Amino acid sequence: MGSNEAAQPKKPHAVCIPYPAQSHIKATLKLAKLLHHRGFHITYVNTDFNHARFLQTRGPHALDGLPDFRFTTIPDGLPPSTPGATQDIPALCHSIRTFMSAPFTDLLASLSADAGNPPVSCVIADLMPFAIDVARDLGIPSLSFWSFAACAFMGFHQFRPLLEKGITPFKDDSYLTNGYLETAIEVPGMKNIRLRDLPSFFQTTDPEEPVFHCLMEWAEAAGRASAILLHTYDALEPNVLAALNSTYPNRVYAVGPIQLLLDQISTHPTLDALSYSLWKEEPECLRWLDTQPPNSVIYVNFGSITTMSQHHLIEFAMGFVNSEVPFLWVIRPDLVTGESSALPKEFQEKAERVGFISGWCPQEEVLNHPAVGGFLTHCGWGSIIESLTAGVPVLCWTFFGDQPMNCRFACTEWGIGMEIDKDVKRAAVEELVRELMNGEEGEKMRKKAGDWGKLAREATGPGGSSIVNLDRLVNEVLLPK
Repeated sequence: MGSNEAAQPKKPHAVCIPYPAQSHIKATLKLAKLLHHRGFHITYVNTDFNHARFLQTRGPHALDGLPDFRFTTIPDGLPPSTPGATQDIPALCHSIRTFMSAPFTDLLASLSADAGNPPVSCVIADLMPFAIDVARDLGIPSLSFWSFAACAFMGFHQFRPLLEKGITPFKDDSYLTNGYLETAIEVPGMKNIRLRDLPSFFQTTDPEEPVFHCLMEWAEAAGRASAILLHTYDALEPNVLAALNSTYPNRVYAVGPIQLLLDQISTHPTLDALSYSLWKEEPECLRWLDTQPPNSVIYVNFGSITTMSQHHLIEFAMGFVNSEVPFLWVIRPDLVTGESSALPKEFQEKAERVGFISGWCPQEEVLNHPAVGGFLTHCGWGSIIESLTAGVPVLCWTFFGDQPMNCRFACTEWGIGMEIDKDVKRAAVEELVRELMNGEEGEKMRKKAGDWGKLAREATGPGGSSIVNLDRLVNEVLLPK
């Protein structure tokens, strides 16, 4: 008996490490569940800070995992901060570049020395380029997972040309307001792209802008991985994916929407119960939605990092109530920067009749609720692909990063969105909310979103492109040869 057990091959062992922010943790954890279902032993690596946030939010046993799906941590190298705080992005980028490689290397060594684990056979890194390099040094496959759209990944690849052509850094701040950002630019696989549509971090006067340099290097580091995985599907971005495949032949895999792939498998109850959220979700909003008619509610959520001024908060608030459209609005405790997030009495009186405000909510359940007919979003990719999957059209108010590119594609390529001006005015919010929810344009976008949702289900169904791509990725790249 013992000799037969010894002869059995050990499971492949994937170490998964996400960029330490909400949407990246969520997408990477979903991917880890898919791989676990396909027979992988999983070690999932959070930072100490985010691990503590999960336990604080979900309880002390929230990340106990399973014998073959384990959670562990490495330090992020940042000074201590308030539990639950949103960490500073430039500081995180600096730490990823300079600090985190050593503790990750030590972790892989300790996993290899632990006889209770199968040997580490591959590394899956969401943005974390040091993990790709550590895997190369160890001679094991690595996967550069970009939990973004293909268009955004291609956008980050334009950073080096922008620098070499002298387009960035800007000479002064007037370039942000003098129409310069409307300049057209050639991007492989795309049409009619302006500078302002590219990921925003090149919009700087600082030659050493840390996030710009990080993302430029990280996009290039993807080429050092064994393969590149994008959270999209072939039918959604065929031209951009074709352009990327000409740069990285046979190494780019579109596997999404990951949630639809997860919906088709049966995972362990412990994994089913795992939360993706660093914030405490408030299920009361779902009970409120149960009281609303189909397609009547606009859902409003600006994501886990976006912040705004109190002035913009009030303009949005008054636009919502003046539209008379029922709304479900997520207002995080840190949504307003450095000011009170108090809302005017006039808003509160009207909102009691037509709206519901939540601190955080289970977004995918909300978007798939029959009462929700529209989504006002910051255009983070997690939100956009969840909206496409649910067949819900969007109003876009972008903040930074890949959001402008996602907005551009949502509004012009996919026909599911309309953009709100950066300088929010209540009258414009009121008009756009009414058009989205009750107008002809909104109805066209709702139909288009439904069509994209159907294509997403086809991509993740039997014989669909995302299923085929996942099979290829596992068999050709991640399984030990």
